[in-house]
Amino acid sequence: MTWLELILCVVLAAIAILHTAWAIGLWVPLRDEARLVRAVVGAQGATRMPGPIPCALVASGLLVVIMSIIADPSAIRSVILIGAGAVLTVRGALAWIPFWRRMTPVEPFATLDRRVFGPLCFLLGVGILVVVAT
Repeated sequence: MTWLELILCVVLAAIAILHTAWAIGLWVPLRDEARLVRAVVGAQGATRMPGPIPCALVASGLLVVIMSIIADPSAIRSVILIGAGAVLTVRGALAWIPFWRRMTPVEPFATLDRRVFGPLCFLLGVGILVVVAT
């Protein structure tokens, strides 16, 4: 396993753990659901975290990506990683697109998205695509 693959797996695992916690109703790292919604959802009018199923699906998807990074090269591995890399790269780029900014104007999400979430998604996506390419 390369350093890039290790870093990707550790970061993706941390994000999967957060989504798993949210799926079971643990509002970490903020203990108040309303504050957490403003920090990680950012959509106008949102007052509740996404339900257990969406959060669990994100966590499961991230685990599939982690397992694919670790797996031996194959066509299915490439398809999974190219898909994940593309989705994360696009999600990262959205942080600076006016359409996305209008959809998610709530603070502190809007600032966190431009400074943390967007760049992190973009780097994860590019990193995954580099793993596929090598």
